[in-house]
Amino acid sequence: MTLDVVVLVVAKAPVPGFAKTRLASEMGDVRAAELAAASLLDTLAAVEAADVMHRVVAMTGDLDKAVGNGDISAALGGFTVISQRGDGLAERLVNAHADAYAMFGVPILQIGMDTPQVSAALLEESAATLTRNEQCVLGPAEDGGWWVLGVPDAAAAEAILSVPMSRPDTGRLTRDALVASGMEVVDLPMLRDIDYAADVAPVAALCSASSRFRAVSGC
Repeated sequence: MTLDVVVLVVAKAPVPGFAKTRLASEMGDVRAAELAAASLLDTLAAVEAADVMHRVVAMTGDLDKAVGNGDISAALGGFTVISQRGDGLAERLVNAHADAYAMFGVPILQIGMDTPQVSAALLEESAATLTRNEQCVLGPAEDGGWWVLGVPDAAAAEAILSVPMSRPDTGRLTRDALVASGMEVVDLPMLRDIDYAADVAPVAALCSASSRFRAVSGC
């Protein structure tokens, strides 16, 4: 049965010097953008294959200047694409949830573009958990952040507005903020995301044989 949820992908256009700056500091702007583009394409493919009702991408950056812009533009054909708005990542996340909920009015499962190993099956399982519990779901990342957040409505996402992002305690603080707002939080599986060169090979090893990221990584 098709799940009546929005899968919301919050993404940066993989423009050299704009996307994956921490990775770029170790590997160079172009190489980091190539890996970011491959990761985004794998993520979009997994979302496209998931049996969900709605698919949204909240994008920032100039896609025309991005690595792989033709392939990415083609992949976005099956998505509703909106622009990110707001200052700071937390505000942009909250606004993306608000915009997606205003369009469809159903629970939102939000992911980034840093876990190319994510599968359609895992997204479906996560979405089913979200709809079954009518509470929040949160998938931790190995670095202390999180890779997926599911909320029953946009109001629930507002709890993370004051949470500092991209820190080793972001996952814990996100969970604490949701609980403090009165929500229950169901834990999802932990994944490793791509921030540094040391993350590339371990993540690539978990990707499917057809993965763009695995091919581009050379691992």
